Amino acid sequence: MTAGSGSAGRPRRCGACAGRTTARGAPLAAALLLAVLALLAGAPALAAAVAPPSQHDVEESLTCQCGCGLTVHSCNHVNCGSAEPMKKEIAERIARGESKEQILAAFAQRYGEKVLSAPTFRGFNWLAWITPFAAVAVGGTVLAVAIRRRVRGAIPAAGAPSPAAGGDPVLRARLAHELERLDRE
Repeated sequence: MTAGSGSAGRPRRCGACAGRTTARGAPLAAALLLAVLALLAGAPALAAAVAPPSQHDVEESLTCQCGCGLTVHSCNHVNCGSAEPMKKEIAERIARGESKEQILAAFAQRYGEKVLSAPTFRGFNWLAWITPFAAVAVGGTVLAVAIRRRVRGAIPAAGAPSPAAGGDPVLRARLAHELERLDRE
């Protein structure tokens, strides 16, 4: 064996090079990574297609029509005249094998979009999704600008004289007199 060679006659790698992939392995690693990402991206859709929706999930997606403003699942009225029949119909539709989207579409067709607990992204409803984020962004910007202006106004400019350097001689004399009086007391 020659110095600097491995057990099979291959040259030894330095510690820094040990974890690197070779040029031949890069396409294989990229293909494997893409395959894993594709499986992860398709997993939720596959799970939704296989598993029926839960009653709780569908009930939380619908607003009770009794006027309480809560979801069908959270309605706190005992024997609510709106929530109880809706819960029964949801259970029947799930038993028939309908998807969550089909059930929500049927209720939206009957009661209108107001029955959905979250607005859709159609029409002007996108404003309901964007407005809170836009308000926070605008408020943060206004606050940052106000703070920046206030901080810049509090710091004197480099060329401006400081109050201790000069100032009114009458005020300086008064200050000196009051400091002397305090020292005597």
